[in-house]
Amino acid sequence: METQTDLAKNATRALIEKGEAVLGIELGSTRIKGVLIDGKGKALASGSHGWENQLVNGVWTYGLDDVWAGVAACYKALAQDVKKQYGVTLKAVASAGFSGMMHGYIALDKNGKLLTPFRTWRNNITGDASEKLTKLFDFAIPQRWTIAHLYQSILNNDAHVKDICYLTTLAGYVHWKLTGNRAVGVGEASGIFPIDPETLDYDQALVKKFDARIAKSGYPWKLRDIMPKPLPAGTEGGTLSEEGAKLIDPSGKLRAGIKLCPPEGDAGTGMVATNSVRIRTGNVSAGTSVFAMLVLEKKLSKARPEIDVVVTPDGKPVGMAHSNNCSSDLDAWMGVFGKAAKLMGSEATKAELYDKLLEAALKGDDDAGGLLHISYLSGEHLTGFTEGRPLFVRTPDSDFSLENLIRSLLFTSLCALRTGLNVLYNEEGAKVDEIRGHGGFFKTANVGQRIMAAATNTPISLPSAAGEGGAWGMALLASFMNRKDKKIMLPDYLDKLIARSIGKPVKPNPKDVAGFDKYFERYHKGLSIETAAIKALK
Repeated sequence: METQTDLAKNATRALIEKGEAVLGIELGSTRIKGVLIDGKGKALASGSHGWENQLVNGVWTYGLDDVWAGVAACYKALAQDVKKQYGVTLKAVASAGFSGMMHGYIALDKNGKLLTPFRTWRNNITGDASEKLTKLFDFAIPQRWTIAHLYQSILNNDAHVKDICYLTTLAGYVHWKLTGNRAVGVGEASGIFPIDPETLDYDQALVKKFDARIAKSGYPWKLRDIMPKPLPAGTEGGTLSEEGAKLIDPSGKLRAGIKLCPPEGDAGTGMVATNSVRIRTGNVSAGTSVFAMLVLEKKLSKARPEIDVVVTPDGKPVGMAHSNNCSSDLDAWMGVFGKAAKLMGSEATKAELYDKLLEAALKGDDDAGGLLHISYLSGEHLTGFTEGRPLFVRTPDSDFSLENLIRSLLFTSLCALRTGLNVLYNEEGAKVDEIRGHGGFFKTANVGQRIMAAATNTPISLPSAAGEGGAWGMALLASFMNRKDKKIMLPDYLDKLIARSIGKPVKPNPKDVAGFDKYFERYHKGLSIETAAIKALK
């Protein structure tokens, strides 16, 4: 007699065989993740592939060959998981969506050839352009935005600019190669160029200002000629081509013809995965970088260089505080501890190592015992640095314990973020009732939630599928495109699918908040040491 588990597994097997599951893949900073879901948003299978950026001639980049090798490896791992769990070969899905790290610069010529190495969000090399565009638009243009990279190339008189035929982001590039369509989700587009929330398109008045500013340069293109078209959530973004199917699955089993939704950035997928697309909701994505997004009740009073104004995948304005540096330095220290443990004969897994050591942070002093880390592996625009030098400082009377060391590493991961949030909270009066978290920072949930609650002084909750992250959020957007009733809007759709999956919030502990505030003050005083370190260590 078949059990309920057997019946459920058979139903899932049939769903996959009929090609009715939905696929989401996200190219994150250190991992490419794929998730297969059913029509109710339940994760059925997953796969991933690790990769790392490289610093080449002062530019953080990934090779485009690595993009496709990574996508194929991720999909292969997912297909193997499907085979292992359900005994079927994955050949088709009802729809799919691809996401990538937001912002950056991929410039292609008329033959689709890359004109200059892919510049990721991590680069802070467009300061002049960012400042000039912010003044021209009266709208904050951060250094990592695509338009800032373009204008900096123009200011630098870079030879490649005249040959640009298509300018896009990582998600836009992947989508174009898979479908032939020059399109991105409106949320991803809002990290390329400012979006008009009324039209869900690029702000045409600002487009005209930009074209007028560069008119004398004599380029053979206008801005809109080379940028991808913004598309709101729920619309179709194109169809998977034969060539695209082979890029995803070189074995040839995956069929062409699958509908793809508009590609989104990791900011948009984070909003979706945490059901944070309504006004007064917020979410924080914490991993290699960390950013918090609050859906705004009103426009900012003026341009704020610390705050990105982007939009949700369905076009609502969002204030985003983005820090380039979060867990990378913590991960480096954990790697050292892991090697030390191995040297002593410990067989602890990476997950066990993180769980044990991060738990220790909760036993440290409220303010981490006077220790100070500044974890800038790269530049940090929120505090005015174009490059970074990770450093650790203590005074002779600091309480240098393991517990305080780990607590300090966790606190410093969120100090730049807090710098940006203070602008939204204190200067703009932004309100948020609860922040929902996702990303690697929350793998040891009780620690991640408690530290984040202290840093933001806001209750922090986690979706039950937080570990699936942006790939799951991308799959939800691909599923939303398939809804039968097109009148259902994205917030209502997500409420129906995942509202109940949001865990109970962890409220800020007053002692933790006071300890973080004390650490935060020490952190800002210590930034002068970071300045000196950059000058001394070239």
